[in-house]
Amino acid sequence: MIKNLDKIYNPQDVETKIYGFWTENRYFHAAPDKSKTPYTIAMPPPNITGQLHIGHAMDCTLQDIIIRFKRMQGYAALWLPGSDHAAIATELKIVEAMRSEGLTKEDLGREKFLERAWQWKEEYGGRIIRQLRRMGSSCDWERERFTMDEGCSRAVKEVFVRLYEKGLIYRGERIVNWCPVCKTSISDAEVEFDEKDGHFWHIRYPLKDGGGFIEIATTRPETMLGDTAVAVHPGDVRYKNLIGKTLLLPLVNREIPVVADEYVEMDFGTGAVKITPAHDPNDFEVGRRHGLPAINIMSEDAAINENGGVYSGLDRYDARKKIVEDLEAGGFLVSVREHAHNVGSCYRCGNIIEPRLSTQWFVSMKPLAEPAVQAVRDGETQLVPARFEKIYFNWMENIRDWCISRQLWWGHRIPAYYCGDCGGLNVSRDIPEVCPKCGSHNIKQDEDTLDTWFSSALWPFSTLGWPDETEDLKYFYPTDTLVTAYDIIFFWVARMIFSGIEHTGRTPFKHVLLHGLVRDARGRKMSKSLNNGVDPLEVIDKYGADALRFTLTFGNSPGNDMRFSEEKILSSRNFTNKLWNAARFVLMNLDEDFQPGLPEELTIEDKWAISIINRLNREIAENLDRFEFGVALQKIYDYTWDIFCDWYIELSKPRLQGEQAGNVRRVLVCLLTNILKLLHPFIPFVTEEIYSAVPHAEESLITSAWPEYTPALDFSKEEKEFGLVIGAIRGIRNRRAEMNIPTGKKASVIIETEFAEIFSGAKAFFERLASASSVEITDRANAEGAVAVVSAGARVFIPMGELVDTEKELARLGKEKRACEKDISFFSAKLNNPAFVEKAPARVIETERAKLSAAEERLKKIEESIKAFAKN
Repeated sequence: MIKNLDKIYNPQDVETKIYGFWTENRYFHAAPDKSKTPYTIAMPPPNITGQLHIGHAMDCTLQDIIIRFKRMQGYAALWLPGSDHAAIATELKIVEAMRSEGLTKEDLGREKFLERAWQWKEEYGGRIIRQLRRMGSSCDWERERFTMDEGCSRAVKEVFVRLYEKGLIYRGERIVNWCPVCKTSISDAEVEFDEKDGHFWHIRYPLKDGGGFIEIATTRPETMLGDTAVAVHPGDVRYKNLIGKTLLLPLVNREIPVVADEYVEMDFGTGAVKITPAHDPNDFEVGRRHGLPAINIMSEDAAINENGGVYSGLDRYDARKKIVEDLEAGGFLVSVREHAHNVGSCYRCGNIIEPRLSTQWFVSMKPLAEPAVQAVRDGETQLVPARFEKIYFNWMENIRDWCISRQLWWGHRIPAYYCGDCGGLNVSRDIPEVCPKCGSHNIKQDEDTLDTWFSSALWPFSTLGWPDETEDLKYFYPTDTLVTAYDIIFFWVARMIFSGIEHTGRTPFKHVLLHGLVRDARGRKMSKSLNNGVDPLEVIDKYGADALRFTLTFGNSPGNDMRFSEEKILSSRNFTNKLWNAARFVLMNLDEDFQPGLPEELTIEDKWAISIINRLNREIAENLDRFEFGVALQKIYDYTWDIFCDWYIELSKPRLQGEQAGNVRRVLVCLLTNILKLLHPFIPFVTEEIYSAVPHAEESLITSAWPEYTPALDFSKEEKEFGLVIGAIRGIRNRRAEMNIPTGKKASVIIETEFAEIFSGAKAFFERLASASSVEITDRANAEGAVAVVSAGARVFIPMGELVDTEKELARLGKEKRACEKDISFFSAKLNNPAFVEKAPARVIETERAKLSAAEERLKKIEESIKAFAKN
């Protein structure tokens, strides 16, 4: 029995039903299968604090396209999903919620706080996963992982211990990026730099012996409270006689030396640099070279601490203001100059970070980075597009040691244990009961947790059972493709590569597909401040997931940003409706006893349509393998809309009423089925629903075989020949449209061509599709008084007198032109009136501009029509 489709496609009804059908039948599940080649994608785990945004939607769509395509090609296709505990972001959310109850972390204590954190995770953590399902994500949800689940936590401990035992993890006092709001250290990759307007304060530091002063310049005068030297270049003749002398630190009156160090740039500023080892990474290194003390003058919240003397307790910016006032009052301030410079902010909360001396845990990066650089150079992992390799190499080759400890409670607690009696440190996979050095039971675990990215870096292999050599790990690892945005190369991609090589001996993925950002219609980055964000769930509710997926893929190319607009969504929805209506036409013309399969006898138009899609089967597979999603979708779109809907269906209608009805029905179903398969990775819901109604041999579209190129269906000769006919008909249609000739107005057609046999067999097509009252084929035509259309292989002539009364038509067009010019003059005068532009609301001005633009476009078309008549 042939299933009928509803008159109108309703995505809200279809999508829930189809997703249930897929999950109930476990079509997303993948397992090791020796008869198949594996293909693996590890989903970048979204934060449990997250809510689906347009970037997630893009990321998810591209991954799903790949995995559906590979599944149809017969691979054991695994898309492994999961979520990230997102230490800083989650802790901030929970602390914020507790604040409304009048509670702090300290009020609860660590254990009670963690109980609350796990409850929060259970309540909110699954939200984004449910939202990803609405996108149509065909992940193996049976394998869903969490970065703090038992298996991933075990892997984290194992990696920490192994790196510590190899001397690649150490604990030491270093300058770290400190966020005074999150109250934790953050890594270099988590600092976002923006150019901000600031100042250079020029300050005199007097010599102790009263013999003058040295002038320094700083953008952070509050840090002078921690100065322990002034450095000059050893080759700078201006300061040669001052090296080794003693200065008196203004306001503090501390004696500090003048040291010589090649770090100083002689031609920058005054050539003399204040050295604050506890609050600047470069100063810290200078301090180590010269044995300078490091004085920390800031507390965790960036207030001046007890080392700041009279400024103790002031916020860093209040302290800056007071210090500048006191410097001026004391005669130390020389000048203040405006200065634009890069300022680092916390990637999570956006507050300005403070370089601060702190005892933290670090990973020694150079030994890990070198093989990761080589893996990309050797092509073991390929970045797509390749231009991002330069960024990767630059970061990896200049990498500093990675600060991995965080002053948080939510996360993987560092497996380091301290003896309260002998002070011994023990790094262990298991919680020790006694100190291995002195036998004491007085043991306390390190309070800090690990950077979120430490566990995320293990994601491709920890999720498959590592450190155990599981069947899943042996079969699905290394993974094939990582899909992610280009803005987290440093955060995540680089760390996964060096972690994979270090702990498994193999790079974790063969390809890294870096996609661009989704911007608004004007090309601006989406942000809360601009109020230009797009809620994907609202789009899905209104237009369906397929329309959103289509929009995010159409025109998409690796590494490039794309613009999102309502017009694009509407266009995408129109395409799904076009496909739906075409399918309804095919189904309505099938008999109850219909059997699918191509007929033995094929007409030239059958071969034309079959040959094109047969070639597309190969081309689109090649495009998808190169991650050219936009190119692939454009080809399927063009074929579906133009070749199938606008041409082949129209060509089939007369045959459906005649003796060839059976054959043309089978070709229609064959073409439609092929189209559904090619479109399925992009718009899975509507294609699966249509497929369920079309007579088919396979169980479902999602598990059906990808259509292959078949040499026997390569009808290149017929495709080229019928293409000449289509080109001529298209030319006639376009010319008639230019002249505003209604389709019902018939006229004779004279075709001058050397391909007489081809065009003679196509007369019926010209009569039906080009409004021809009669068709004459000749090798030389009389063009006098006729409209000429030139196409490949033919010149077509239509007697002008049969089309229009030229004088009447020109008179009508002239009248329209004058009216249009009057409108343009009116709208232009209005928009050129300063009084109107200054007082009218922005939306009114935009409306008037749109009216002017429409009138100008109308005038252009009228003038083109007049010109067309003038030619004849």
